[in-house]
Amino acid sequence: MHDVLDLRDIVLDEWRQLDSSGYLVSELEAPIRDAVAVGDLEALSALEQRLHAAPRNPEWPYSEPSDPDDIVAALRAPSAGERWTGDDELLEQRLHGAWLARTVGCVMGKPIEGLDRATVERYLRAAGAWPQTGYVPLVDPLPDGVTHLHWSAPVSVAGAFDAAPRDDDTDFTVLGLHLLETYGTSLTADDVAREWLDRLPFTQTFTAERATYRNLIQGDPPASAAVRRNPYREWVGALIRADAFGYAAPGEPAVAVSLALADARLSHRGNGIYGGVWAAALVAAAFTAPDVSSALRTAASWVPTGTRLREAVDLVLAVHAGGAGWDAVVDEMDALVGHYDWVHTINNAAGISAALLWGENDFVASVSRVNTLGWDSDSSAATVGSVLGAMHGPGIVPAALAEPIDDTLRSAIRDYDRSRISELAQRTLRVVQGRRQRAAA
Repeated sequence: MHDVLDLRDIVLDEWRQLDSSGYLVSELEAPIRDAVAVGDLEALSALEQRLHAAPRNPEWPYSEPSDPDDIVAALRAPSAGERWTGDDELLEQRLHGAWLARTVGCVMGKPIEGLDRATVERYLRAAGAWPQTGYVPLVDPLPDGVTHLHWSAPVSVAGAFDAAPRDDDTDFTVLGLHLLETYGTSLTADDVAREWLDRLPFTQTFTAERATYRNLIQGDPPASAAVRRNPYREWVGALIRADAFGYAAPGEPAVAVSLALADARLSHRGNGIYGGVWAAALVAAAFTAPDVSSALRTAASWVPTGTRLREAVDLVLAVHAGGAGWDAVVDEMDALVGHYDWVHTINNAAGISAALLWGENDFVASVSRVNTLGWDSDSSAATVGSVLGAMHGPGIVPAALAEPIDDTLRSAIRDYDRSRISELAQRTLRVVQGRRQRAAA
């Protein structure tokens, strides 16, 4: 599924991407599905060309710049946030909290990643874990109505690990730190591409990242590697990669956004880039914002108006401001963004926003809420963790959840497996200190 080396997946997923983005491609669905069913690659190649030529509906109500430079131009008057003025000892604690809560949140969502909402509830109820308060227990055999867990479940269910299991959602946070240590704020898409090829195994990438990696290997330059045969260019990958840039710029979303743009433009376009911008601004703002609502409003201000992502995150903020309950915001999200693929940027950003707002600064409750939504549970729970950890420090994570991972993170990034989470936080602090010293010089 979503195999970037299989034309059957590429063309069908491109149809889905265009159909959800206002392009007039409905008449191509049946012939594409027919060609996929029989493996007719010649027909699929011809249909792919017809997809590329399809016009957008003239009544499409959104204005969504896709080129990275146009996106920068659309960022007119975002909120600047409030720069960190606390001491370095407190900042190290907050950074430790962000790293730890991101890691724990990711593991709490990992075994149920990709399951739909009803299946998540069915499984957790059968496991005696509804509402979720810890790592996902293993039920063997699986309960009726649950055909599978995520393929990582054997190493990510409760009791199965002695360190945080390897996951792309934390791999990219580690790689983000490496990028910052190596290139600082001068980071470019060329730098990101170079480090992907050197540090990141191809088989540990997915969707947009894997399509981009394939294109880089085949000779596409970093400036256009996101474009060719990449139906996943608006999916959640750039959002999950952005947290490290927020860590590096506590209270300075403008700096975080600049770094996230350099990273996201390698593999994403349109709402995919907006998601990276949004997440970087959100995490940066969390270090100094008085509450999650303020951090989310700051993050939203960095998303161009007139876009579907801005509409989605603004909707969640408005429902919360109106005093409605959790079920009401779930219904509103379903109506607006429920049709997107489970790893799309727009629905997952909305879910992260809702979990933070209705979770009321409780780490477990917030992660539990985002996991009940289904969608990309581990990455969304990780981002929720980053925000709450940045705001409150490591104490927000219950000891019963911190202890099983033993301050240790498994990683596929070369030279970073079994990193100490506390050391990653210390290294991030040095990145912040170095950037400030260079800025003051």
